[in-house]
Amino acid sequence: MGTLYLVGTPIGNLEDMTLRALRILEEVRLIAAEDTRRTRKLLEHFQIKTPLTSYFEGNELTKLEYLLKELGEGDVALVSEAGMPVVSDPGHRLVRAALAKGIPVVPIPGPSAITCALAVSGLPTDSFLYLGFLPRRKGERRKLLHSLVGEKATLVAFEAPHRLGSCLQDIGEVLGDRQIVLARELTKLHEEVLRGNVSEMEAHLRENPPRGEFTLVIEGCREIREREWGEERIREALAKLLAEGIGRKGAAKILAGLFGLPQREIYEISLALSQMETEERSEGND
Repeated sequence: MGTLYLVGTPIGNLEDMTLRALRILEEVRLIAAEDTRRTRKLLEHFQIKTPLTSYFEGNELTKLEYLLKELGEGDVALVSEAGMPVVSDPGHRLVRAALAKGIPVVPIPGPSAITCALAVSGLPTDSFLYLGFLPRRKGERRKLLHSLVGEKATLVAFEAPHRLGSCLQDIGEVLGDRQIVLARELTKLHEEVLRGNVSEMEAHLRENPPRGEFTLVIEGCREIREREWGEERIREALAKLLAEGIGRKGAAKILAGLFGLPQREIYEISLALSQMETEERSEGND
């Protein structure tokens, strides 16, 4: 029995190909590729002569048994058109089928437009929500965006250039004029990262028609992030005052003036903080 390797490949610049990925592609008995033409160019560039077979959305089911049979004889590598396989690309069914048969599945990390765009965005990266390609139809796209109005995590999505203008219009109307980053042609010759409000990006695109592949990084709900950040500061201040022997009501009165909030609201936060501490001590005793 072989191993199924999920091999990350460059999203543009061939110099991003890892040494481990090159070794695996040379050693496996077969490479299953989403786009054989693109993968063949990659293999020729690095002088790799491993046999190649197509594996894309249209033949996922018909090729499944064949690839499982090949895995019964030895190692197989799965590659997508670019980046990490399975992420918004074919491969999920193959991975599940391999795992069901006890076949090891091993990731060989490589470039990702998602993490590249996040890293250069300048927006919070402590939590993010990946949306894949946004729905093509306006109604479905707006429905999705409405469900994300209160989402505090940074949003990441892919979008085609010919839909980018209408997409930005929907984002602005539904989510508001938030900060957004348009990362274009990442790692390629014409790489460009545009930062600004949604309205600023709309104006830019009216003067500069979009070309190439785009990754969108959208600011999460600022109000929720700021409120949670404020509550964290209140909890820290409460903990210090209570540790100094000031009563709960007294601490709430002090902080109400400091933060400009109702005393009752801060008192309730102190009660919740006390409850959390009690539960933590109870778990520690268990």
